Amino acid sequence: MSDEITGYRLHKSLGYWLSLAARLQERRLDDQLRQIGLSRITWCILLGVGNEGLSQPSELAEFVGIDRTATSRALRQMEEAGLIARASGTGDRRTRQITLTAAGRSAVSKGTPFAQHNMDVMRERLETGETEELMRLLEKLTEGEETKLRHF
Repeated sequence: MSDEITGYRLHKSLGYWLSLAARLQERRLDDQLRQIGLSRITWCILLGVGNEGLSQPSELAEFVGIDRTATSRALRQMEEAGLIARASGTGDRRTRQITLTAAGRSAVSKGTPFAQHNMDVMRERLETGETEELMRLLEKLTEGEETKLRHF
């Protein structure tokens, strides 16, 4: 075999370790959110509405990094679960205004400690200053790239 084929080692690659770290933290958060009937997507939408003041499906799709179809599906499920309310926009009946219900606000309150714990687990594994350095490096790796993800 040529060096081109045998020279690359998956477990020595930056991409492998970035992906592994992302999957581990996603799984940890998913497992915790599942206890309160949420997924990472529904959690992120709740945060977009509750903490960021977003109210349009297109804004939420961009915020979460999913396409409009996935956003619409999630919003429909969340409305059926009583987490959000959707109403027609004031000027244009085609627009939808998304708001949190009392159950949605409660879900944000219940989920926040899970998200905080997930972040704490990662931070505890790093030494002083490494969290900020990692954030700086991750921002550098994504600089100039298309950051609007099409699936979550």
